[in-house]
Amino acid sequence: MRVASMNSRFLDACRRRPTDVRPVWFMRQAGRYLKQYRDIRSRHGMLEMCKRPDLAATVTLQPVEILDVDAAIIFADLLLPVEPMGLKLRFAEGVGPVIDNPVRTASDVDTLSTANTDDLGYVAEAIQTVVKALAGRVPVIGFVGAPFTMASYMIEGGSSRTFIRTKQMMYGNETLWRRLMGKIVDVIAPFAALQVAAGARAIQVFDSWVGAMAPDDYVRFAAPYSRAMIERIRSTGVPVIHFGTGASGFFRELHAAGGDVLGVDWRINIDQAWMDISYRSAIQGNLDPTVLLAPIHRILAATDAVLDRAGGRPGHIFNLGHGILPETPLAQVQELARHVHGFPKPQA
Repeated sequence: MRVASMNSRFLDACRRRPTDVRPVWFMRQAGRYLKQYRDIRSRHGMLEMCKRPDLAATVTLQPVEILDVDAAIIFADLLLPVEPMGLKLRFAEGVGPVIDNPVRTASDVDTLSTANTDDLGYVAEAIQTVVKALAGRVPVIGFVGAPFTMASYMIEGGSSRTFIRTKQMMYGNETLWRRLMGKIVDVIAPFAALQVAAGARAIQVFDSWVGAMAPDDYVRFAAPYSRAMIERIRSTGVPVIHFGTGASGFFRELHAAGGDVLGVDWRINIDQAWMDISYRSAIQGNLDPTVLLAPIHRILAATDAVLDRAGGRPGHIFNLGHGILPETPLAQVQELARHVHGFPKPQA
């Protein structure tokens, strides 16, 4: 399957082509900082919102209209694929995602299914609804979790600060670790392809917890699976954004694992990150999300610093270094998007 072409400054930047202005979108641009989102969230649980295509499409479209961004990212959750694998997922208030039957033993890994990706068709239906509503105005980004991040959630049973159980399996039973990672790739790659078939024009791979690893461990235990998954996604014909948080210490290794665009968090200057990979991919980022809580003059100065560091080279997509925080004033985000679009034109 190959996707048809589409005119989009965001997609042009993914391919390192010149654009009229710097494209901008935001991680978690559909979220609690928006009153429209909070109104829906107050009536529906997180999983219900993900599984009802009408609700997922509505909250996906809200920030496109409100912020005038250059891409929509489908409203979903990284952990949705664990359900068709046989795990019990719920969202606990004030805690976040919880997996009630985490993966700890060889038997647990053996029983994980890789055959039920079609159970995630509600995400595809939501994407189709959004694509139809946008009518070509901006592209839709689909997303998936990277294998290490997915594995850590599945083993820990939720988020973690230390990743003790994850690393115990990784170090103590490498064969079991590799079986688990292989199964995750065999679920996530088809899930990404399902999103592309529904109309997603790019896929972002989130490695949210990769910064918990040492560089050599990343190369040994995670990179081969990220690389395999990313190549399978790229074979659909869409660009892949590879985003890892806390990975500035091994950004070259992250780049070697693949991606048409490398997402950068705020822990490294974007010019340094781009130079580290010899400008061989497009780059996305990387304003610290907490800057959006500062006075507007401070926000715009920090934004200009990011844009100046990117240097006008084709292939920069402006974004935050992580998601918009719930406490962020909407007006600050709107002004930021306008400011990025008004910045001097990138070089040809």
